[in-house]
Amino acid sequence: MPQIRIKDHEKDDRLVRRRVVAGAAFVLLLSAALVARMYFLQVVQYEQHATLSESNRVHVQPIPPTRGLIYDRNGLIIADNRPSFSLTVTRERAKDWPAILDTLTEVLELTPEQRAVYDKRMKQGRRPFEPVPIEFELSEEQIALIAVNQFRLPGVEVSARLVRHYPLGASYSHSVGYVGRINEQELKKLDPINYSGTHHIGKTGIERFYEDDLHGEVGYEEVQTNARGRVLRVLKRTDPVARKSLHLSIDSRLQAAAEAAMTGRRGALVAIQPATGDVLAMVSVPGFDPNPFVTGIGFNAYKELRDSIDQPLFNRALRGLYPPGSTIKPMVAVAGLDAGVITPASRVYDPGFYQLAGHSHKYRNWNRDGDGSVNMEWAIMRSNDTYFYDTAHKLGIDRLHSYLSRFGIGQRVSLDMYEEAAGLMPSREWKRARYRQPWYPGETLILGIGQGYMQASPLQLAQATVLMANHGKWIRPHLAKKIGDTPPVDANPLPDIVLRDPKFWDYPNFGMQQVLHGPRGTAAKVGATAAYRIAGKSGTAQVVAIKQGEKYDRSKLNERHRDHALFVAFAPADNPQIAVAVMVENGESGSGVAAPIVKQVLDSWLLDEQGQLKAEYRLPSQDVTQSPSP
Repeated sequence: MPQIRIKDHEKDDRLVRRRVVAGAAFVLLLSAALVARMYFLQVVQYEQHATLSESNRVHVQPIPPTRGLIYDRNGLIIADNRPSFSLTVTRERAKDWPAILDTLTEVLELTPEQRAVYDKRMKQGRRPFEPVPIEFELSEEQIALIAVNQFRLPGVEVSARLVRHYPLGASYSHSVGYVGRINEQELKKLDPINYSGTHHIGKTGIERFYEDDLHGEVGYEEVQTNARGRVLRVLKRTDPVARKSLHLSIDSRLQAAAEAAMTGRRGALVAIQPATGDVLAMVSVPGFDPNPFVTGIGFNAYKELRDSIDQPLFNRALRGLYPPGSTIKPMVAVAGLDAGVITPASRVYDPGFYQLAGHSHKYRNWNRDGDGSVNMEWAIMRSNDTYFYDTAHKLGIDRLHSYLSRFGIGQRVSLDMYEEAAGLMPSREWKRARYRQPWYPGETLILGIGQGYMQASPLQLAQATVLMANHGKWIRPHLAKKIGDTPPVDANPLPDIVLRDPKFWDYPNFGMQQVLHGPRGTAAKVGATAAYRIAGKSGTAQVVAIKQGEKYDRSKLNERHRDHALFVAFAPADNPQIAVAVMVENGESGSGVAAPIVKQVLDSWLLDEQGQLKAEYRLPSQDVTQSPSP
């Protein structure tokens, strides 16, 4: 018979009580955890979550500063900021921005190339909430199309902003340079805070060198937005700080005169005020219009500039390196006098060539018939090669290198020109390191007439001419006259050239005057029409070598293989106010081609409307027609 189980009520009661207690404890534990979590979120992390909540309706927008203006020495605007309507996309508001760009391509009827550019620009955006400009200078039609289709383009806005503009176009393309969009490499180096909202940076020239002074400090704006990201009101604003304007030493009127004188040529011109180091004019022709680079130049337009045989993008004044030719002879004469290897009265017989003892090779004078017995004055006036072969040989390469380096040959001489090339003043050590060869005596000879390995830019030749005018006083050439209200300061000044006898400057100086005012000066035709005395020197730089014994025949050479023409000068000779260096590519004749250009620039600076020397440049009459006594 099966057993009958009798229900144990006490046991069931105990079980129920335990379950109730366990359930209550669990509920209390969950409640405590919930309260603790709420406390943690609402009290401990209050500020963080308040900020997150606020960010749903409050956004911080950077306000880029207004870029500093650039003026010439007379207050004429060279670089300003022009209002322009730009198309911007904010990734945070656009969400699926590639799809938005697809719609935008459809609305504006863009080409695949333009769409690819937009993609690239969007990827350069640094923060999701920052508007990224993808197109500048929108037309009225484009603005209307975007307005009509605004409901299809979340995050897309048309905004007015200031864009860099160069009203004088190509005139200052190489000296002032231009600004362009910040690329990925530059982005890594820039201050992300100060450049937030800024999409352009100085790329070349003064715009790049003085970027920190021209850019300014970024401002911010806290704005309240709705769910669609539209700005409802401005909560707080911190204005940006505009930076300094820049006043250049360049005179626009002289710059225009220099460009007019160089019309139709390829070459460079640099004019410097000897007393101050102010660069009065800097021309590199052909040039280019920098404005398309600001907003983004098209591929085809850039390709045309880049591949042009005339190289308009190449800054010949700073980066062009050429053999200085005979323009270096007055400096070699100064070196010879100071080293004691020649005197003003020293004579060298010129049969039309020079030979080293024990060698058959003839180093030709440009005048194959020879000039006979010549002294320093005659040698500079006639640009006699034989005399300077002999002087260079007596000096030797070591002293020649030392003296010409003090004139700035083979080194950067400017204070604020970012692109300047150093050039080359060769030495024994340089040749051994470069070619693993010893230095040969014949190489010293050709250095004495500015040929061989020597390379110099038009700026360096202009500065060497300034040193001749200043009797060795070093003042670095500079483009900036005032940065804000402060003139530029040379933190590393170069030592002056101090000679054993200060009169050693006078003898080559007079020889340079005879180049233009002497009876047989190489540029006497130019000097004959001058209303003041000019000290100058012509030069010719070989492009291709010619065989021993052969004469230069322009008819047998391609136009671009013909010699370069150079001329350097300062004036008035007795009170130097301006020094000029000109290089004309394939111009062939320094006296016939480059000298008239120099004369036009000198006249533009020194003469008044009546064609007379300006009153401020006149000195009491003095006899400058007699050679200084040896």
